Amino acid sequence: MPRIALVALVVRDYDEAIAFYRDALGFTLVEDTDRGDGSRWVVVRPAGGSGTDLLLARAKGDGQLASVGTQTGGRVGFFLHTDDFARDHARMTAAGVRFLEEPRREPYGTVAVFEDLYGNRWDLLQPV
Repeated sequence: MPRIALVALVVRDYDEAIAFYRDALGFTLVEDTDRGDGSRWVVVRPAGGSGTDLLLARAKGDGQLASVGTQTGGRVGFFLHTDDFARDHARMTAAGVRFLEEPRREPYGTVAVFEDLYGNRWDLLQPV
């Protein structure tokens, strides 16, 4: 059965992106392989997660660099599900993650929008 295994996220720098996703969001570094040409294959996933992984792809050239942080045109483009919103919201806030709003309850769950280190918008969401 087909499934989306990876989503590429264009980043400025591998190490700063790894540090943010690992330390601030609690992701696990799945792979960091030197490709021999100055690029790396860097994959992260939410700790304990079984969904889609993120490929952290360093920007090449001015066009890709200009897209860092704006890959979804300013919309929420990524959705991080949790089984304990309060726990993860508190941990992420303490780690310096910038939430753009207070948590709110919606018919589909508890949610708050945050930005990653580049300004990409994410939902932290505990579905009902």
